[in-house]
Amino acid sequence: MAARLPSWAWVSGLTAGATAAVVALAVQADHGPHPTAAVAKPGASASAGAHASTAPKPSAAPAVPAASGEGRRIVYSLGAKRLWLVDATGKASRTFAVWPGTVGPRPGRYSVIKRIQSLKGSDGVEIEHVMYFTVASGVNIAFSNALDGSSPPPADGKKLGGIRMHKEDGAALWSFGDQGIRVTVVS
Repeated sequence: MAARLPSWAWVSGLTAGATAAVVALAVQADHGPHPTAAVAKPGASASAGAHASTAPKPSAAPAVPAASGEGRRIVYSLGAKRLWLVDATGKASRTFAVWPGTVGPRPGRYSVIKRIQSLKGSDGVEIEHVMYFTVASGVNIAFSNALDGSSPPPADGKKLGGIRMHKEDGAALWSFGDQGIRVTVVS
């Protein structure tokens, strides 16, 4: 008869295997694409004689587009590739850049019709904080962010309606907008 291994040996082996799998996945994730941010360059008005203690003033966030409605809403500018989360008083609580897919919505007023915590996007990327608000050219249009925080360029030749954003912006949008919240799309 074959000798049985004690239970501590099984547990130790399983723990070592699980640890190795987690380390392998962490290394693989570290080698994946990472989002990058643009670095602000000093303006032409900076003088050579400026004092070292004078820090450049941060640029003001772009204003909520005019004629985008009133009250609590999400505003998406096609031209600026930007979203605003607008509170009930009409002030933007947050604004950020987005990366549109290959198919976009027409300017107009919509509502979030469905929310899904996470799924695989039509481009094969694992996404989360998915908020659908319309259909254009037979393609579902939704806000989302990639689970790994990246925003790869849309695949050539594919009709993709995902409007992607950084992971922290996706989490903020998810917290801000429930099903039914208004979405205004402007040029």
